[in-house]
Amino acid sequence: PEKIRTVIKSRLKDMETSVEEALSENWDGKISVDHTSSMSEYLEKGNPLSGKFIFNAARISMSVASYNSCMGRIVAAPTAGSCGIIPGILFSWEKYFQEDREKMIDALITAAGTGEIIAERATLAGAEGGCQAECGAAAAMAAASLVFLRKGTPSQVAEAAALAIKSIMGLVCDPVAGLVEVPCIKRNGALVSLAGIAADMALAGVKSIIPPDEVIDAMSSVGKSLPVTLKETALGGVAMTPTGKKLSGKVEKE
Repeated sequence: PEKIRTVIKSRLKDMETSVEEALSENWDGKISVDHTSSMSEYLEKGNPLSGKFIFNAARISMSVASYNSCMGRIVAAPTAGSCGIIPGILFSWEKYFQEDREKMIDALITAAGTGEIIAERATLAGAEGGCQAECGAAAAMAAASLVFLRKGTPSQVAEAAALAIKSIMGLVCDPVAGLVEVPCIKRNGALVSLAGIAADMALAGVKSIIPPDEVIDAMSSVGKSLPVTLKETALGGVAMTPTGKKLSGKVEKE
């Protein structure tokens, strides 16, 4: 319906604005350092191993996530902690493939529909399901949008999402000092590559042996099985490493 397109068009514009603002300067957090400048220089110098499209998507993704850590205005996609992955993929695609805006809106609708299914059958909250529910869901949504942009079938859209989720299942939520910075920002950057390869696999005809709906159900089950220490409490994972504890103590003193 036109009402949905109007809302998604507005969200896409909000995403574009956040990308522009994020890339305008470096946004260092309380414990993280924004790498936008260094990644931009690397992209301009040569030929990234992951390819220009994916590396640029990672650059955008990390920049938006860094901007979020500094209270910049972003679009939760599907959450603030995973806010960089979808805009990274979409606006890198627009840069390298000159896609028209109407197709971009359709791609974001595809991503949103995928996220809605995940939310219905599982969760999008790290506090409930770990980071697989946030960055994992975002990677699945981004993969789905890429398949759409490459004119894949609806079945391939679903397969791409399933392949992405299976590959990130069990990822814990372990924010150092309870901040959405470490390891969150770099995960945003790294997981655009998962979205890309999952989309390529689906477009090549690779199918998940486990049906997409069942994969999402499994993700939900795994999330419930994770201990509370690995679900956004900063009581496990990298948050409890010696350096993680040191950084947490530093933040507490500020």
